[in-house]
Amino acid sequence: MNAIIVEDEVVAARNLKAIINEVDSSIKIIATLDSIKSSIEYFSTHEMPDLVFMDIQLADGSSFSIFKSVEITCPVIFTTAYDSYALEAFKVNSIDYLLKPIEPEHVSKALNKLRQLSKTDLENYTQQVNRALSAEPEYTRTLLVTFRDKLIPVSVSQIAFFYTQNEVTTLTTFDGKEWQIDKSLETLMSGLDPSVFFRANRQFIIAHRAIKEVVVWFGNRLSVTLILPVQERIVISKARVSMFKRWIIKNDH
Repeated sequence: MNAIIVEDEVVAARNLKAIINEVDSSIKIIATLDSIKSSIEYFSTHEMPDLVFMDIQLADGSSFSIFKSVEITCPVIFTTAYDSYALEAFKVNSIDYLLKPIEPEHVSKALNKLRQLSKTDLENYTQQVNRALSAEPEYTRTLLVTFRDKLIPVSVSQIAFFYTQNEVTTLTTFDGKEWQIDKSLETLMSGLDPSVFFRANRQFIIAHRAIKEVVVWFGNRLSVTLILPVQERIVISKARVSMFKRWIIKNDH
């Protein structure tokens, strides 16, 4: 069985490959893709594999957008560092997913489930995935924040960045106002326009026009300074640097 891993974190991809080999050595990983762009290019020019392991949130956006450009006609097992919110948000009920950190028994269970599907089941499965994920995205335009006993609408266009700490997420607008919001960064990013916002790391989502400067940091990472003060230094990991650079250039508003 030939399989492909779509994962933007080098260590995570390496670990998943090792687990797959441990669980079923007959599965051959024929490619590891690290972005939406490279995935679209690959699936457009290569024969479809037997199986795809796909991280939901890549550095250049949600991997669900891959399905808007190409039809993937093999089973997909999604991986995520968070809960199943994304699958629920897209109303996909039968997609298998693996919650990070991924354990061998989780991979084994998912593979066993797929093996039990008949050929017809597999065809229905892949059709359902493509139908559910190929629709044009409707990005979030307004978020509701709570202040005392009021719900206040905040336009997404006015948000400079989101920050999370101790499971509390705060958004900051360009005029410096801060509001707490009852959503995780992962949930927020799934609804934001990826040309406007970038998931910098586990603490920050930043808006393109909020960036003041970018400097090279230790270990070939990047340090991002925004036009507003932030709670801690925003560092782009080495694995995401190239994607961040492409995002900066491609989406220069």
